[in-house]
Amino acid sequence: MNRDSSRTRVLLVLLLLTATALIVVDHRGGDDSPLRGLRSVAAAFFGPVETAAAAVAGPVGDAVDRVSDLGQGTEQATELDEENQDLRRQLRTSELARNRAAELDALLGTAGAGGYRVVPAEVIAIGSAQTFSWTVTIDAGRNDGIQPDMTVINGEGLVGRVKTVGPVTSTVLLIIDPESAVGVRLEKSMEVGISSGQGNEDDGALGLQLLDAQSGVAEGDRLVSFGSQGAAPYVPGVPVGEVTSVRRSLGTLTRTATVTPFVDFTALDLVAVVVEPPRKNPRDAVLPSRPAASPAPTVTVTVTASPSPSGG
Repeated sequence: MNRDSSRTRVLLVLLLLTATALIVVDHRGGDDSPLRGLRSVAAAFFGPVETAAAAVAGPVGDAVDRVSDLGQGTEQATELDEENQDLRRQLRTSELARNRAAELDALLGTAGAGGYRVVPAEVIAIGSAQTFSWTVTIDAGRNDGIQPDMTVINGEGLVGRVKTVGPVTSTVLLIIDPESAVGVRLEKSMEVGISSGQGNEDDGALGLQLLDAQSGVAEGDRLVSFGSQGAAPYVPGVPVGEVTSVRRSLGTLTRTATVTPFVDFTALDLVAVVVEPPRKNPRDAVLPSRPAASPAPTVTVTVTASPSPSGG
């Protein structure tokens, strides 16, 4: 074994020396190298082998690159999806903040116009475990100075009255509840009546019955709260709704009307409890301004007289 190993090492040394000598000779000879022909033969022999190897290795390398790129693409897609979700969350949050800011601005505007001192609150539940059908729960209670029979408003108008009070929450009976009755007054007049809730009838509309059967009421008339004795449960001057239809009861002189509330009871969010009534009746000051009527279009017609025919 030792003799074979010695011969192998000697052979390898000789081959290395020979290869080195050939490389030196070929390099010094350049294009006139005596090994030029041998180079051509080697190229002719090994070229196809290299081409075949490249043909096999190329697709494999491309496949490996594609797999690597696919992994990177999946990661990028995941990152983009997370960024999109984050942007959507930010958009929803900013929209909610804008809506809340607009509601609060309208609420404070209503309170300021009426001279009401209020405690803002948020609707946290619809309905309750009690016997009242059309109620909401708000996150303000006895600890915030809330008491039963206080008026509840929002930026659009009258919401209802406080029915029950807990330490940190209260139950509000909405004016659309069938048990609810609100004294109201027609805008710009002394005509008064009773607005009553009808539940889900007529899409949450209110019924109106005027105390004077001969009083005039028409579609488009607007109502505000008349106010209760001692301002409980309702303070005066809060916008209630607009008359949308008038009808005369059969066989009587009494006329009743349907009123669409100003408040959208399907989208209650921010409200306020009036903890101190106004010093004087605001009357119609809290009602929003009516939209300006669009001017009727005018048409100008120019008439040109035809020349009279000349005599013959």
